[in-house]
Amino acid sequence: MEPDTPATRAIAAAGVPYRVVVTEPARSAEESAELQAIELAALLRTIVVRRGEGDYVFVLVPGGRRFDWPKLRAILGVSRLSLPDAEEARSVTGYERGTITPFGSERAWPVVADASVESLERVAIGGGARGVNLHLAPSDLVAVLGATVADVTQPDEKAGGG
Repeated sequence: MEPDTPATRAIAAAGVPYRVVVTEPARSAEESAELQAIELAALLRTIVVRRGEGDYVFVLVPGGRRFDWPKLRAILGVSRLSLPDAEEARSVTGYERGTITPFGSERAWPVVADASVESLERVAIGGGARGVNLHLAPSDLVAVLGATVADVTQPDEKAGGG
């Protein structure tokens, strides 16, 4: 039986093809990609970024990459951005850190997806609980979330990405 989370309910209601992949909770992005049998670049982390008081965006960052603050500020047209702490992120999304996803979030904050997702056949994004992942076509992800697609990341040398 499919896990029941706000994210799985939201994607089911979206009417796009998707697959729920359940794994044991991973200790790293690399391990998560391996458990899901996908390439690291197809694994999207959802980062909550604060634009201002009560104003947030979701940034979808592929595995092996990290977001680039200057690029993100330029795309969003702001001079300052910050990361909320875990409690603030939970209060504005309804999800604990490590399970955050735009699907089924308490509020439909704007979504920025890194441009690298467009070259992929399939992406994996969190399904609202540890070890629950949603696999779908990047074009469907962008369409359902109304995401802005832009170059907002750079290779993360620490993760061996590049």
